[in-house]
Amino acid sequence: MATMQTAERVSRDATDNFVFQRSILAYYEAAKRVQGDVLEIGTGSGYGIELIAPHAKQFITLDKYMAETGEALPDNVEFRQATVPPLPFESERFDCVISFQVIEHIKQDLEFVREIHRVLRPGGKVILTTPNRPMSLTRNPWHVREYLPDELQNLFSIHFGEVELMGVGGNERVMAYYERNRESVRKITRWDILDLQHRLPRWMLQLPYDVMNRLNRRKLHAAAPEESAAISRDDYFLTNNTEGAFDLFLTAVKR
Repeated sequence: MATMQTAERVSRDATDNFVFQRSILAYYEAAKRVQGDVLEIGTGSGYGIELIAPHAKQFITLDKYMAETGEALPDNVEFRQATVPPLPFESERFDCVISFQVIEHIKQDLEFVREIHRVLRPGGKVILTTPNRPMSLTRNPWHVREYLPDELQNLFSIHFGEVELMGVGGNERVMAYYERNRESVRKITRWDILDLQHRLPRWMLQLPYDVMNRLNRRKLHAAAPEESAAISRDDYFLTNNTEGAFDLFLTAVKR
């Protein structure tokens, strides 16, 4: 019997291609910016390891679940299992910290940022992505919160002196899929006349959200498989204009 994977764990499945290609862009961009001892918070399925490892002296990748990469890790890569915050490392241990699509799941987001700052060496940088709240099509009950651009920048500015915020945008092909997805989600949520998606506690909505999200992605793919399959990493890009960006892409330097 097949299991339904949570939509929060991005996979290489064809129905996830729209999200996967957007997610992998963050690793390609991070690979241009990292060096030395690197920490990743939130390994997921480990699809970014092969991109980051060649640019790191040592790469420690951390997740609350055991990573199932399906192959041996490179010699300079170490996986650790832990729930954060706090981070299980001494202060000033890393030159770079990367964390993609994680902070929205963290209740103590200020402590999370403080811990990242603590484990970075002076001059070290953090590279982080998180969904841009205005582009979310519905409430995601797996997320504790989602951020507006100013909210994320202000959060990191408390501890980091130099903060740069960009967005992950998409071209016409990506936007066409997004609009089709938005219309499909609208047809589903129109039945929520009591607005239960915003009234009920998160834990009650997580399973229904996963089921409906997965079924919706499969429906979209079945209706136009060539449209979703055609989307590649090259259809996404970093932009200084965060308005209309799918994700926020933040870089901050410890002074």
